[in-house]
Amino acid sequence: MADTKKSHAGHNDAGAHADRSDFVAAGHTPHVEAHHPTAATYIKVAMTLVAITMVELLVFYVEGLGKGIIPVLLVLSSIKFALVIMFYMHLKYDTRLFSMLFLGGLALAISVYIALLALFYL
Repeated sequence: MADTKKSHAGHNDAGAHADRSDFVAAGHTPHVEAHHPTAATYIKVAMTLVAITMVELLVFYVEGLGKGIIPVLLVLSSIKFALVIMFYMHLKYDTRLFSMLFLGGLALAISVYIALLALFYL
């Protein structure tokens, strides 16, 4: 009798976790726990960020690079930025809409920054 009990939304409570095909077919997106990173993943990402920061520190003390240090540090910082937004802000596991909204705002901020630099330095 409990198997046929309907929730207030009209879905079968007993089979809610076993079969979600009717839920997906109705146009709903199921909440899936398997796509979230484990603690080990967070630790690996943190160690990667520490390693990249150490490389940045070492690059800073290399005197032979001259002005070539700027692109090297920009690339390393971009990698760290990407890791942080993918894992710690969970954009890697969210829908594309959130990623596009974040990247759109980022592109707008960079455009404003470049426009202000051009305004005051040209």
